[in-house]
Amino acid sequence: MWSRLLAINGKIRGFVYSQRGMAFNSPSLKLSSGHSMPTVGLGTAELDDEETVRNCLTTALDAGYRNLDTAYVYQSEKLIGKVLKDVLDIALLEREELFITSKLPFNALHPDVVKHFCERSLASLNTSYLDLYLIHCPVATKHTGNDDEVISFENDRALTEHINLTDTWKAMESLVEKGLVKSIGLSNFNSKQIQRIYEAAKIKPAALQVECHAYLPQYELVDFCKKLDITVAASSPLGSPDFPEFVRVVLGMKDYNRPTLLENDRLKFLAEKYNKTPAQILLRYLVQRGIAVIPKSSHPERIQQNINIFNFTLMEEDVNQLKSMASGVRYITYDFWKGFKEHPEYPFHEAF
Repeated sequence: MWSRLLAINGKIRGFVYSQRGMAFNSPSLKLSSGHSMPTVGLGTAELDDEETVRNCLTTALDAGYRNLDTAYVYQSEKLIGKVLKDVLDIALLEREELFITSKLPFNALHPDVVKHFCERSLASLNTSYLDLYLIHCPVATKHTGNDDEVISFENDRALTEHINLTDTWKAMESLVEKGLVKSIGLSNFNSKQIQRIYEAAKIKPAALQVECHAYLPQYELVDFCKKLDITVAASSPLGSPDFPEFVRVVLGMKDYNRPTLLENDRLKFLAEKYNKTPAQILLRYLVQRGIAVIPKSSHPERIQQNINIFNFTLMEEDVNQLKSMASGVRYITYDFWKGFKEHPEYPFHEAF
């Protein structure tokens, strides 16, 4: 049954059987760059030991994932690069069958260092090219000379600087011209920032990765991107369930509080109705909107479940139930560090 095509907003391609069993490859979304991005990706933030990375990648590839999402700031690139060749060999896959995304860190927005940081990610990931490279955040932090000091502080305030984002984008374009990356895009940018980049761009942004889920559906931003032929990928599509504790414990913001999306009663009702997990309902909702999803998990069963979302379709009445959950809750606000919210390029002052 997996051989049938699913048309989602006219951009989904089709299912492909795995040669190793019942696993199937995620369908793909066509990017404006001409390349294709698998609809479901594996998030790799907070994967901090080799065994966990190996198990996650092995499970994901066997389940049909072909999209791996990472970033310089996640500090998992070296671990991924270390085990990637082994797990590809086990899965009988070539590098060309994967879609690997990484992101330019906050302290690398000065155009003179963009290529340097891209090459560092390439070396860490043990690959000669990236399929997609994103500017992680429009807020620029100072590069102190220590590449790994992504955010440096003075008197408890992040040291930031104002950099013309169109100059950063020109340096990103040169990465495509040099063959280091196939497609380039943005992450955590608002509509005005995207428009500014788009109008100045020789190579248009192919993708925008942004927090998007039932509480923060980003309708206006998604529609805006569709008009510009920019594919949207949802980060934190499950509402980042572990993040509030991280903010309270690690960042010390004791008063940080957000509702747990996966515990929503309407969501649980729909999960029971479709005999699916709450996570599968959330992911299916986004995919039906033509949005790629980047769920993160280190649990093998959940990794498998998160890609098993193409054998059912949410009915209109249930989509409306999910729409009614919209509340504007944003989990990743980037104001955990003093100085970010006051930066002229802080993206979340705008409506979308």
